[in-house]
This record gives sequence, C-alpha cells and structure tokens, in this order.
Amino acid sequence: MTATPLKAPPGASRTRYLILGLAFVGLSLNYLDRANLSVALPFIQDDLHLELSNAEKGLILGAFFWAYDGAMLAAGWFADKVGSRKAFTFAALWWSIVTALTPLARGFWSLFAFRFALGAGEAPAYPSATKAASRWFPAHERAFASAVIDSGSRVGTVLSLPVVTGLIALVSWHFSFVVLGVLGIMLAAVWYWYYRDPGEHRHANAAEREYIASNGARLEENDSEAAAQVRWRDLFRYRTIRGMMLGFFCLNFVIYFFLTWFPSYLKDARGLDLAQLGTLGTLPGITAIAGGWIAGIVADRRIRAGADVTRVRKTVMVGGLLGGAAIVFAAPAKSVYVALLFLAISYASLAIAATGIWSLPGDVAPSSRHVASIGGIQNFASNIAGIISPYVFGLLLDIYHGSYLPAFALAGVVAVIGALTYAFVVGKAEPLPVPDSSPVSHQRS
Repeated sequence: MTATPLKAPPGASRTRYLILGLAFVGLSLNYLDRANLSVALPFIQDDLHLELSNAEKGLILGAFFWAYDGAMLAAGWFADKVGSRKAFTFAALWWSIVTALTPLARGFWSLFAFRFALGAGEAPAYPSATKAASRWFPAHERAFASAVIDSGSRVGTVLSLPVVTGLIALVSWHFSFVVLGVLGIMLAAVWYWYYRDPGEHRHANAAEREYIASNGARLEENDSEAAAQVRWRDLFRYRTIRGMMLGFFCLNFVIYFFLTWFPSYLKDARGLDLAQLGTLGTLPGITAIAGGWIAGIVADRRIRAGADVTRVRKTVMVGGLLGGAAIVFAAPAKSVYVALLFLAISYASLAIAATGIWSLPGDVAPSSRHVASIGGIQNFASNIAGIISPYVFGLLLDIYHGSYLPAFALAGVVAVIGALTYAFVVGKAEPLPVPDSSPVSHQRS
C-alpha cells in the first residue's frame, strides 16, 4: 500500500483545471475537424457526383492516418523538445488551415490529399496535451486529467453529428469546413497566449506549484540525471513500451469504427435520416464521455485511498477492452435501439480503457523529458490501426454485401487481444528502470 497523497493546501490556486479545460476544448475541436469528413462524405459524394466504392471511401477516410501516424513519432519528440505551448499551437494552426481549405477538393485524389495533410497537422496535439497534463497534475489526479483530455475525442466525434449536419443543412457541406477551420485558428491563438508550464504561469501561486511538484508531477526538478539521459530510441527496448504499442493498436482498431464508419453504418445499415443522425447517433458517444470521466474519478479516488497504481490502471484497461468486444452483438440486433445499446457499451468501455492508457506515459516515463515521446510512440502504433481499420471495414462490407457482422466480429477479437496484452505484457505503472550496460536491464517492467 502506498502513502495517501496530500490534498491541495488551503489557498492553493487551481490554474491546472483551466489548463485542463483548454486542452479539453482543443482536443474536442481537433476531433470535430477529424470527424467532419466522415459525416460530410455522403453529402460531398452526392454534390460532386462521385462514384466511390466502399473500399475507396475507406481509403479516403484512412488517408488521415497515413500522415498522422507517419508524423506521430516525430511529433512526440517535437513536443518534448519545444514544449506543449509551441507544439500544440503549431498543430492547431496547421490542422485548422487545412480544414478551411478542404472545400477546394473536387474528387478522390484531392479529398485524399486534404485528408492526408490534416493528419500531418494533428499529430502533435495528443502528445502535447499529455505532456501538459503530466506537468500540471500530480500522480493521484492523473487519471481524471487523462479522462478529460481523452474525452475531447469523444466530444468532438459526438458534436460532429449535430454540428456538421446542422451546418450542412443551414448552408452546405463547404460551410462546415470553413467555420471549424476559423474556430481552430482562434483556439491556437488562445493556447499560445495562456499556456505556460507551472513554474512560469503567472496565475499559479506557490502553494499550487509545491503541491504539484511534491506529488508526482513530471517536472525537470523531479528527474534524476541518469533518467534524463535515456535516449529516445532506447525507449523501444522496454517490454512495457512495446506492450503499450500493441495494446493501444487493438483499442484503436475498434474505436476508429466510431470515428469513420459509424455515420455511414447508421445511415445505410439502420436507415437513419439526417435528423436522426444528429440525435440518436450521439448516444454511444455521450455514454462514452460519461464512462471515461467516471472511470477517471474512481481511479483517482482509489489511488488517493492507497490502492496500488498498477492494479488500478490494469483494471480499467483490461476490463475496458473486454467490454469493447460488445460491438459484435450490435450487428445481428433486429432493433436499432438494441444495436445502439451494444455500441454504447462498447464505446464507453473503450473510453474507460483509454483513461488508463493515456495515464501510462506520465506513469512510466523515465523522466519528464520522455512523457510526450512515449505518448507519441504508443499513439504511433495505435494509429496504424487507423490506417488499417477503415479500409478493412470497407473491404469486408464489399465482400459480404454490406453486412457489418464480419467486421464487428473481427473488432471483438482484436479487443480481447488488447485486453490480454495489458494484462500480461505491460508491466508496472511506475518509472521505467534506467538501463545500464547489461542488455537484460532494458526491460523487465
């Protein structure tokens, strides 16, 4: 049992929650822009008179991940190098400009190119936000902070249905891209103006800084010299890092159905119209948001009460991925409401698992200089699934004449593999040991 962490002292400022709120808004807009094309694609196809197969639509949706994933390793290193303030600002400006220019697309290849460019620009966002949370939040508040930041992906995806469909109905699909692009540019300006690390932020008082630093926040003053010298490439030698890569790949293989094919599934397989997409289509995402936040609160309470951090993290990751396999029961459901129930269980369970997954970089990083790098490494592996999953779903739909059962069954199997990976491959949720000259020391954690 670990010692009960201190509570924030009376009079301590709460600037960390403003930072968290800004990161949440940033990731929500990030995913709104990412999901925009998924919602708008059927309307773009009709407007431009494009004859696209399901496999071709899968390639367009997956183009984002070719660039996003290709840039992710460098993005994590970049965020550690220049800091969260500059890295997140750079990302927000890039993805927002590309979003605003997307209406210039006129066919398959131009849609593919804009989607590809969007992916490259969004790559530094998650590592930057993860690094910011690791600096601003002590260890026993990390799960909730990770849950809030990660829920931005759910909020953005949920909002994409009513927001994008509303903008399309109000004006046109072109308008949705322009409006969201302008909002992103405004976000970049606010982040650059407001964000600073704890020791430099004018709104954080000495009591809050001391509380953060003395309770496990990943700051330079808490690093050992040896840990700070661990090379980026040596991170791949740790078994825990490799397990994090595989486990997150499995989670994203399932979760990216909700970010790419979900609107098409509701429209084509369940017959929902535009209004229903903006209402019933939000239910799984709303459930996932609530599930992630509750899981983060409960996990932090357990850790404050003295529970083992590793046990808490593994419980939410393994249990969440097993629950994610419930997606398989949605396909044969006769009622759209029963299908939405199983999809909500699956999505919420995956969101619960993600609270542990995004806490891990702050838990296991050898030093504060490795948090964003590890976040980028696991996100790199996870978004290989973003490249594969949309195409595989589309290919299976073509092969099985529009039936979602084979694709959902495959997703369920992958979710179980992910659960086993976090249970038996990923080690303890504690800073990885600093390697010495002996090869065996490079990972037993």
